Amino acid sequence: MLALVADTGSPSGLTLREVPEPEPGPDEVLVEQHATSINRGEVRRLPQRPAGYVTGWDVAGTVVRPADTGGPPEGARVTGIVGNGAWAERVAVPTDAIAEIPDALDFARAATLPVAGLTALWALARGGMLLGRRVLVTGGAGGVGRFAIQLAHRAGAHVTAVVGSSERTNGLAELGADAVITGFDPEGGRFDLILESAGGDSLAAALNRVEPGGTIVAFGNSSGDHTSFDISSFYGQPGAQLYAFMVFDEIRIARSGPSDLRTLAELVARGELETEVTLEADWREPEDAMRALMERRVGGKAVLHMR
Repeated sequence: MLALVADTGSPSGLTLREVPEPEPGPDEVLVEQHATSINRGEVRRLPQRPAGYVTGWDVAGTVVRPADTGGPPEGARVTGIVGNGAWAERVAVPTDAIAEIPDALDFARAATLPVAGLTALWALARGGMLLGRRVLVTGGAGGVGRFAIQLAHRAGAHVTAVVGSSERTNGLAELGADAVITGFDPEGGRFDLILESAGGDSLAAALNRVEPGGTIVAFGNSSGDHTSFDISSFYGQPGAQLYAFMVFDEIRIARSGPSDLRTLAELVARGELETEVTLEADWREPEDAMRALMERRVGGKAVLHMR
């Protein structure tokens, strides 16, 4: 089968070539890929991947071989998440990380749900009941951010979205953001829950502005910067927590991957949750889409079509 594999000699870091077929375990289904979304973490890690490595986390396609131990049947339309291998014609997906999707949901939108949708959903869950609480989301214009704004708004929270520039504020109020700000300063009002993906100074500001008993969920470091802060300022918020979030680990912790993916898919299919697919490309030519994502020219999600 064909796959996009890591190749440091290529300008994009990828080459399309033949690779061996996946060999699913008894608790994995084999999926024929129709679409996958591009995540910044996948692209940023490419230079460190060994030659021939097949990257890709988001799965959206059709089951061509079911698992021995449950999961979707052959022919089912599904979405799921894997630690690698999704940028290929076929991929093996564990049954605890895959769900059937409604007929009304196309594969492009389904491909945005596993990494970005589950990250938003499970990160918000770390804040407990959100009704009437103050939630701040950094990277508000990105894939996770847009899902988090909508889901927090649905839960009754007062939502503040942080973006990097005024050009990236468009549409966030319509998604449910009560306030949209450019940049996150260490001084200002406090928040019960902060979803932090920028790292560096942004994470330092979060440590200063979380409410006593509140929670900061750190799930990224898009700035690439180290974080320096005065620990005494964090001590001033007794009971506050800093939670290290990695979606692949949360699958095991939450134990609800299939049901939560199905819930997200149904919300999108009913028009109650927007996926914000703003860039689509052929997976055989991913370079321009990857570049646009890394240069922050994509508001929402970028999707590669395999079929």
